[in-house]
Amino acid sequence: MSVVLPDWAPSAPLQPLQLDWSAAAGVELAVLRLDLLDPLISGNKWFKLSEHLRAAEASGALGVISLGGAHSNHLHALAAAGKRFNFPTVGLLRGHAQQTSTVNDLQAFGMQVHWLGYAGYRARHAPGFWLPWQADYPGFYPLPEGGGGLPGALGCMDLVRQVREQLPAVGWTDYDAWWLAAGTGTTLAGLLLAEAAAHPVYAALAVPVDHGVEQNVQAIVHAAELPVGRYQLQAASRGGFAKVDADLLNFMQAAEAQSGVLLEPLYTAKALMALRQQVEAGYFARGSRVVFVHTGGLQGRAAALSQPAQAEHG
Repeated sequence: MSVVLPDWAPSAPLQPLQLDWSAAAGVELAVLRLDLLDPLISGNKWFKLSEHLRAAEASGALGVISLGGAHSNHLHALAAAGKRFNFPTVGLLRGHAQQTSTVNDLQAFGMQVHWLGYAGYRARHAPGFWLPWQADYPGFYPLPEGGGGLPGALGCMDLVRQVREQLPAVGWTDYDAWWLAAGTGTTLAGLLLAEAAAHPVYAALAVPVDHGVEQNVQAIVHAAELPVGRYQLQAASRGGFAKVDADLLNFMQAAEAQSGVLLEPLYTAKALMALRQQVEAGYFARGSRVVFVHTGGLQGRAAALSQPAQAEHG
């Protein structure tokens, strides 16, 4: 058995996003529904995985091994892809053994799960970290945490094409900006590369500002050696990654009721709340058209709402 991928290129719908605060400001919103991409391989994670998996296939890899936490959207998508396309997957998890809905899914999808503890997970960037795992799983492709790096960004470039092709469906001929949540900056970097300075990209940080998103974006852009345009990072973590407060949950509930679009509190709700703050502050002129990216992650929604402090970035 080895990594062999079909010619699978899923598309997410672009839909009008009806919210009272954007209508009051005269700002039109459309949402790219990556949460509807696929029942299992959902959200922006497939796009971050796709080029890595193509590289694994090209190298003749026997399987794929990667890292994440007990609620990791990344590992969930990787395990689902392994089950869907019939290649083995291994997950190296942060912390000590626990059963979450995500971990249950990983095991149901056939992923081999290993718990590294906290110190062991912190060592993931150390020289030689992968050596014992490659000895245990020879021929497996080591995929970076979260599907990051330049390959992850290159896969996300396709989102720009998908939006541009669907503009007539929402009655638009063009748009003025992108808005999305950022955890590592990989998806943001992909949009910047694809836009080639045509439209600005705004990213609401789901992590504190000192978590290296700016550095990650700059490293990817530098590695790509392609022109990029204007982007801006907005502080939006509301006290730290996975911090959830009453105002956020009230906002999320109201937005879901108005729009009919389910959100989750760690990324999409924080990003949309940050967008509301900027819209109400008059940052976008009346008549502006903004594409909001729903990055998925709904499989961890219940856990994030019931035990927000335990949710995992990635």
